[in-house]
Amino acid sequence: MELTKNKKPLLKRILALILSFGPGIFAIGYTIGTGSVTSMIKAGSAYGMQLTWVLLLSCLFSGILMFVYGNYTLITGETVLYSFKKYLKAGKFIAILIIVGVSVGQWGSLMGILTISANMLYEIFAINFDSLKAYEYETVLLISIIIVGVFYAIMLVGKYTFFEKILVVFVSFMGLSFIISLFFVHPLPSEVLEGLIPYIPESKDPMVSGKMMVAAFVGTTMAAATFLSRPLFVKGKNWSIKDLGKQRKDAITAAILVFIISGAIMAVASGALYHQGNPVNNVLDMAKPLEPIAGSFAVAIFFFGTLSAGLSSIFPCLLIAPLLIADYQSGTLDTNSKQFRIITGIACLVALIGPAFFGGKPILVQILSQVFNVFILPVVVLGIILLVNNKKLMKGYKTSLGVNIGLFAALFFSCIVSYTGVVGLVTKYL
Repeated sequence: MELTKNKKPLLKRILALILSFGPGIFAIGYTIGTGSVTSMIKAGSAYGMQLTWVLLLSCLFSGILMFVYGNYTLITGETVLYSFKKYLKAGKFIAILIIVGVSVGQWGSLMGILTISANMLYEIFAINFDSLKAYEYETVLLISIIIVGVFYAIMLVGKYTFFEKILVVFVSFMGLSFIISLFFVHPLPSEVLEGLIPYIPESKDPMVSGKMMVAAFVGTTMAAATFLSRPLFVKGKNWSIKDLGKQRKDAITAAILVFIISGAIMAVASGALYHQGNPVNNVLDMAKPLEPIAGSFAVAIFFFGTLSAGLSSIFPCLLIAPLLIADYQSGTLDTNSKQFRIITGIACLVALIGPAFFGGKPILVQILSQVFNVFILPVVVLGIILLVNNKKLMKGYKTSLGVNIGLFAALFFSCIVSYTGVVGLVTKYL
């Protein structure tokens, strides 16, 4: 009797903990999608764990920026892009530039995410229905339309808390799938430790250089969309200045989980493929090489985790443009407004460009979109540094020396990575 009583509350506590996860769940949704999974797999299979240091720094700075962006809104009551427009010189231009740059980057990723997710579902159906192999393009396109249609319908009837609960389910499955996969295939501990030493490996890939992979890593794990969207998600959670501690805990938890899940993906690819000299360019290519080493069960788990990663990213990518525009207007995200329906409808149509015109798996496009994401980072970091150090705006709340050191380190890091990305692109394509 005693044991039975103890088990039930424990399960309830675990479920309550998962469901209580706040705006950080959107950070994971933005950060870990099929594009991110592909980058991690590609890096792990080609370089082993040599880029662990990039992942660690990106997650550290992303956590600091999520914390600072959330705190600013809780303390001032204002959203950040609106504050850029209102308080910074040339702020209106900067805010619009950020909205356009981030939205275009996220919509570009959305095309690849939808294409790869639809292809993965097609592969599952094709295993059971041989006749579908003659209609691959049509089937992938139909699946894409159904996915987009379902997500758009959910967005029209749902609200923030509803979106959050759906993402909790996808992200939970994704995280568990990749972490379980790590028990089947993993790199040596010494390789992980060596990966913490800053080093940019040479690439043998004719399309993607080592410098581009570093920029892509930062573009996906330290994505501007992650912390730019946080003020609206914090408002959607109805948090107030009394919830500063809760907001800090949520940001830290999100950054740690992004590091663990992303690191697990890279580690599985490293353990399964790096020493065999089998770099991959596609998530779906992971299945066959992994099966002889880990078995069909591990492949199924990894496959399911990757699909969950794709589906968990569709929601945040569809939301990004209306979120940033609402931020600019200093409003709240109204999912019933005409503006929301039109913008998300356009995003759905843009997403269908991938499966309709590319048909295959635009992995290079995914990586390039992540590289381009880093170019807006320095502006986004510098802007928040100026805001949180404005004593008048912060209403007596002083930004600590430690947080400022972290912010300036993030600014320096973002500038270096942006330069690295430019050099990588110029060297490879010009």
